Amino acid sequence: MTPPRRPAASASRKKRTRTRTSASKTRGRSRIRKARPDPERVKAILQALDREYPQAACSLRHKNPFQLLIATILSAQCTDERVNIVTRELFKVAPTPKKLAALPREKVEDLIRSTGFFRNKARSIQEAARMIVEEYGGRVPDEMEDLLRLPGVARKTANVVLGTAYGKAEGIVVDTHVKRIARLLGLTHHTDPNKIEQDLMRIIPRDHWISFTHQIIEHGRKVCIARRPRCAECVLAPHCPSAS
Repeated sequence: MTPPRRPAASASRKKRTRTRTSASKTRGRSRIRKARPDPERVKAILQALDREYPQAACSLRHKNPFQLLIATILSAQCTDERVNIVTRELFKVAPTPKKLAALPREKVEDLIRSTGFFRNKARSIQEAARMIVEEYGGRVPDEMEDLLRLPGVARKTANVVLGTAYGKAEGIVVDTHVKRIARLLGLTHHTDPNKIEQDLMRIIPRDHWISFTHQIIEHGRKVCIARRPRCAECVLAPHCPSAS
């Protein structure tokens, strides 16, 4: 006698099963993404960077917080080398916020033209200079909230000024080198700079926030080059899941 067939699963029940399975897989992937890197590996990375780049510092030439602020705004989508060439002439003409704010806009645009996006940058640096004069007595503010009020300033620029000019570790600068190398090292899986910064702030001790950025940037320029990484010479290779 042929045993009775089991009734076929209803479409709705199949859909619920697929949904639960999919949700389970998503939660699993989410847990993997949110898992923090091994603290010992992070410690080893920081120690290797300290040994290799003990004197790493900001490559933007400046004499005071104001010049650093302007140079950092100009560095968007531009190399530090080019910015240093441009600011050499710019700061001869306008070394202070008051003098920069008073320059004709066309003059500022001509001076910074080679940094790219020169019209937007000229407007930002002049408006920032004007606000510094009118609202902060000619002194670049040393608080994150105040810096973010300045035209052309987002967290990256504010972190550069606070860390390099004032020695205040309020965050971690996430430039293109930090973004790329942090992902290669498995310190973050995000692509958004703000989320990357939050990931790094959770796993890197605060007393390394300023130096970490300078060291990673120098490492990215000398060794972990985007198009031709020199993994065989990299001090971080033993701790890097992406090392070839």
